[in-house]
Parts: sequence; C-alpha cells; structure tokens
Amino acid sequence: MGQLNMERKWVFPLVMTSLICVFLLGATFNVGLVSHLNPVNSIFSLFQSRLSTEQTFAETNVDWGSPPPPSVPKFAYMISGSKGDLDKLWRTLHALYHPWNYYVIHLDLESPAWERLELASRVENHPTFAKIGNVYMNVKANMVTYKGPTMVANTLHACAILLRRYQDWDWFINLSASDYPLVTQDDLLSTFSDVDREINFVEYTSRLGWKEARRAMPLIVDPGLYQSNKSEILWVTPNRKLPTSFKLFTGSAWTILSRAFVEYCIWGYDNLPRTLLMYYSNFVSSPEGYFQTVICNSPDFAPTVVNHDMHYISWDYPPKQHPHTLTVNDTTKMVSSGAPFARKFKKDDLALDKIDRELLGRKNGSFTPGGWCAGGRRCSEVGNPTKLRPGPGAVRLRRLVNELVRTAKFGRKKQCT
Repeated sequence: MGQLNMERKWVFPLVMTSLICVFLLGATFNVGLVSHLNPVNSIFSLFQSRLSTEQTFAETNVDWGSPPPPSVPKFAYMISGSKGDLDKLWRTLHALYHPWNYYVIHLDLESPAWERLELASRVENHPTFAKIGNVYMNVKANMVTYKGPTMVANTLHACAILLRRYQDWDWFINLSASDYPLVTQDDLLSTFSDVDREINFVEYTSRLGWKEARRAMPLIVDPGLYQSNKSEILWVTPNRKLPTSFKLFTGSAWTILSRAFVEYCIWGYDNLPRTLLMYYSNFVSSPEGYFQTVICNSPDFAPTVVNHDMHYISWDYPPKQHPHTLTVNDTTKMVSSGAPFARKFKKDDLALDKIDRELLGRKNGSFTPGGWCAGGRRCSEVGNPTKLRPGPGAVRLRRLVNELVRTAKFGRKKQCT
C-alpha cells in the first residue's frame, strides 16, 4: 500500500513536466531560432496575448447603461366608459389618436354586451388600428362603482396591461368618455419633449375639511367587487379613526403619471402602495385620494409632483358631486386655461364640434391631423409618427407646463402639504 501511494505522488509532477516540455518544444519549432528564444518570456507573452484578447472581447459586451430615451415621449392612455358611452368613447379615441402612443379602452360591465362587442369589432376591423397595433380593448370588463375602490382597481388594471404589453411609454393618462382634448397630440408630444420624464401631474391637498368625517372615517363596501349589476356603495359601522402611519391627501381623479411611479404602484416593491390600497378599499371616492396619498407619502416620488390635473373642469357653487357640464359658452375659458383636456361633455355637444373645428382641425369623424397624418377619413397611409406639426395649442400648453414646473421646482408652492 505504501509503495502505491508513493507512485501516485510522482504521477502529477511527471505529467506537468511532460506538458511543459512539449509546450517549450512546440514554441521553439514555431520560432525557428532556438538560441535567440527565451522560453519563459514566450510562455508569458502567449498568456498575456490571450488575456489581452479576452479583455478586449469582454469590453465589447459590457452594457454601459440604457440608451437615452427618444426625444419624442410616448403617452399611454386609458379611456373608460359605461352604459351608453360607446359613441362618446369612440369619438374621444379618434380625437386623441396618434400612432406614437398606446391606448387601452374599457366599457364597464354596466354596458350591455352588444356595446362591448360592437366596440371590440370596431377596433379589430379598423385598418389603422390593425396596422399600428397600439389600441387594445380590455375585453375582461370590470364592474366600476362611482365613489368606490373599483374605480381605482380599474385604473390599476389598465396600468398593468400597459406595462405588460408595451415597454417604452413615458406617461400614463387616465380619461373618461366624457373628456375631450383641447390640443392636438402633436402639441402635447412637442411640449412634453422638454419635460423631465420623472415628473407627475397630480392635483392634491392634505386639507380634507368635511371629507375627513364623511369620506375618510366611514367604512364602506363596494358591491362592484362581487356583483355583476351596478349599485350604490354600502355603508357599515362603526366608523374608523384617521391613520397615524401616513398622511391622507385628496384631489382630482384625473392624473398624468410617470412610468416610474406607475411601476411603483403596480409592482409594489415597497409596502406603501399595498398598504394604502387596502386602506382605500374602504374609502368613499377613493379615486380622488389613492394616487395622491401614495405619491405624497413616498420620499422618492413626493419631490416629483406638480399640483395640477391638466384638466379644465368647471364646478358649480356650492360644489356638487359632479362638475358643471361644459357647453359652447365655456369655450373661451377652456382655451385660456391652457389645459390639454376638459370635462365633462354631453354626447355630440356643439362644444365638441367647435373644438374639432377650431382647436384640433378634425373633420368628418377622422383622426386629429398632425405630422403623421395630414387628414382624411382614416389616415391609412401612416407617415413618420415622430414628425410633429405643433400648432397654437402647443404655445398655450407650453406656457402652462413651464409655469407649473418652474413653480414646483423653485418651491413657491410647497409640495405635498
């Protein structure tokens, strides 16, 4: 046994010595002049040459970071409606459409099945939508209860769809079929090309006033979570106390949210979005407070908030549950506001015709023209979507956005208070 161990100890040195000899002989014959060759230097030079090659190859595969985003941003829209909103939603979609953006449209379960089927058929058979592929109908319709958490759930559902289907958008915009644009998409894209893509446009306030006792403290049940027919929210007792681990905010249900903030809400990599979502499942008019409370309680996103919902909305006095319905008489105020959107409008109101004619240049139910499409019924020949042709609306919108961003940046209005 001892002799066998001794023989094994000599096997490894013998093999290594033989390999080195073969290597030296091969190097000598390759060079041709043995007397001028330094074998040791040759060995190291070969290793250094190979190492250098590997290093060069490795550097070519290093990811030096993501490429800068395109100069023209992309918007991801959610346009939602309910019973009787089919034609209103279809008109709003055409007024908002641009091949550079993405659109998720939704008719809730209160809409009859034929309306939802008709909308799906229109999207599927539309030549431009089929060609570009940037309009998606959420066929898994949700029941949405006004003032209930199902409105927040529906919005988050649209956000999740957009994150999954499309990877390169910059801002999320939620609208209803009763909203309408006051500027062209070229105006909007041109203006936001110069805006920091981390900025969020969210109207907010921490001064709850009467909402503290009548909305934050009561407990409710939203029937839309478990019923297929729309009904009012149910009030339950007893009331709850106001939270102490976070501060409540309220504001407008309409927002422009950065992709980074949307990912934060959907992925929930911090506890805050999930905690607040559970809290707002028992909150009256939760759409008017969920995003405000999440963003203003987050140290990472609170500095990115601009206190504006980018809408022109007229409220009666004293304020009621719904805003004043806009008419032709409100056109001057709408335009002078500089806002890119307004609400709310009745179906095919004369004010919409005036907006199409004087602000959007939209005719005969066609798309809003721009650099990608000069006009026509369907604009089936889509041009370069990044070629923008902004008009007077861009001047008004840029003035508003620049003032809002400058005010937030220099702190004349303290953020999230």
